[in-house]
Amino acid sequence: MIELASGRLAKMSIEKTEPLSYSLNIGDEQIDMNAFLGKKIRIISNGEIRCSHCQRKTNKSFNQGYCFPCFKKLAQCDRCMMSPELCHFSQGSCREPDWAKQFCMQEHIVYLANSSGLKVGITRHSQVPTRWMDQGAIQALPILSVSTRQLSGLVEVIMKEWVADKTNWRKMLKHDVESVDLELERDKLFELAEESLSDLKKQYPDEQINLIESSDVWQFEYPSLQWPEKIKTFNLEKQAIVEGELKAIKGQYLILDSGCFNVRKHTSFDVSISSES
Repeated sequence: MIELASGRLAKMSIEKTEPLSYSLNIGDEQIDMNAFLGKKIRIISNGEIRCSHCQRKTNKSFNQGYCFPCFKKLAQCDRCMMSPELCHFSQGSCREPDWAKQFCMQEHIVYLANSSGLKVGITRHSQVPTRWMDQGAIQALPILSVSTRQLSGLVEVIMKEWVADKTNWRKMLKHDVESVDLELERDKLFELAEESLSDLKKQYPDEQINLIESSDVWQFEYPSLQWPEKIKTFNLEKQAIVEGELKAIKGQYLILDSGCFNVRKHTSFDVSISSES
């Protein structure tokens, strides 16, 4: 095995090609992972985790790369990041108001995606299409543009009365998913939610909630030789060495013949990666 890189792990970079192009970020190195399909790779934990925000050494990673103190104090780790409808900025209790103004008080997109079946989700406008590729979606369609994160969350709450808001990640990794007519599903959803959306606009007359009726459907193809039949995942906190032949890459997962490695979950772990020549 030849060592390719060593250092702190970060989420993979993805380029919209056919299939998608993945780069693994370790320290200052970027590794073209598509080139290692069909080859044996080995990832070794070097026994150290440092917070992605403050660089403090931590025994456990919280919320994908943070130490516990940062997890408790940073706005980006607050519960409203997972449930934006719970935003408390207007109440004056935001952990970091300046951060929120930059990341939450900006245009967000409500979308339909197909990762393991139809789902509704939200993302910042600047994260299109990265968000969908990170989720392992094979299709995605933006359906509304709204002016704040909280408002996008309130729209999502309305939509999930009829559409799921979660991905079945095991089904996603198996690539057990069929194409969906997202434009047809959008039109159905608009009809079902028309009254509730109208009421929401009345509650927030100074905000923007705009339907997107002319966007094209995004399509994504993932690099693969074989999809797994059973799902096993690795945890570097319990198992210091991950090894196997790289069979596919999807979302933020390296799919090996021995199991699936969630790169994003291991953000800020100090690792070494090697491959056969």
